[in-house]
Amino acid sequence: MAGKIYQHGQQNHLHNTGCMSGKKYIIGIDPDCDKSGVAVKDTATKKITLGTLSFFNLFDFLKKHGENIELVKIEAAWLIDKSNWHVPNARAAVSSRIGKNVGANHESGRKIAEMCEYLQVKYQLVKPLRKRNWKGPNGKITHKEWVMVSKSELKSTNQEERDAGLLVL
Repeated sequence: MAGKIYQHGQQNHLHNTGCMSGKKYIIGIDPDCDKSGVAVKDTATKKITLGTLSFFNLFDFLKKHGENIELVKIEAAWLIDKSNWHVPNARAAVSSRIGKNVGANHESGRKIAEMCEYLQVKYQLVKPLRKRNWKGPNGKITHKEWVMVSKSELKSTNQEERDAGLLVL
């Protein structure tokens, strides 16, 4: 159910978040079958830290910091009614690969929600945000736009990190 709050090695900026003890955070996650985009927002300072984590590194992160997490927001594209993710005029193999990847990412998101339940971390499933007039491919936010809206000083970000970051803005 959209919007419902449930109670129950790498180049990674998340390792630089410092001690999370005693602080409260909102976490945004853009699920991916390889590495999910993760955004950590300090509720006191409003500072946002971005990174990517594999499934089990994400589990370790949530387990370690669970008591300091106010809410985890998980992008839940499977809540969209759209059932056909194929690209018009694409070859069958291309459409098949896209469908397979979308399905894998959806399942990763479901498993992350299950992970939060298991760890008793409060979470919320969020339908993907409507595309604004971002300048990136397919209406996605670019790094330059991310820096503008978030006041971030990061030198580079990837799409998964920016998508997770939008969840905590």
